[in-house]
Amino acid sequence: MNIYVGNLSYDIKEADLRSAFEEFGAVESVNIIKDKFSGQSKGFGFVEMPSKTEGQSAIDGLNGAEKAGRVLTVNEARPRSEKRGGARGFGGGRGKRGAGGAGRAGRRRP
Repeated sequence: MNIYVGNLSYDIKEADLRSAFEEFGAVESVNIIKDKFSGQSKGFGFVEMPSKTEGQSAIDGLNGAEKAGRVLTVNEARPRSEKRGGARGFGGGRGKRGAGGAGRAGRRRP
């Protein structure tokens, strides 16, 4: 079960998060999401637990709990969206090329 953990303190480490979840069962992986340029935590992460019952138990036990001075938001992670907006900003204005303007002054037809 993939679990989303939000409102994390920027100082929390993956080992701290792992130990909190291991109280509820086996933990396969812990991943705190970091800014790719600064390396600073973005304040959320994901924990993978092999058992759905243990995962649900961790959600019930840790959602709303305080960790490192912050109240955690813990729930089952939603699947990543297929469309991530990679071509944002492109494609607008189609059909407007060649509509005339200052750049075409030298190409007049008789």
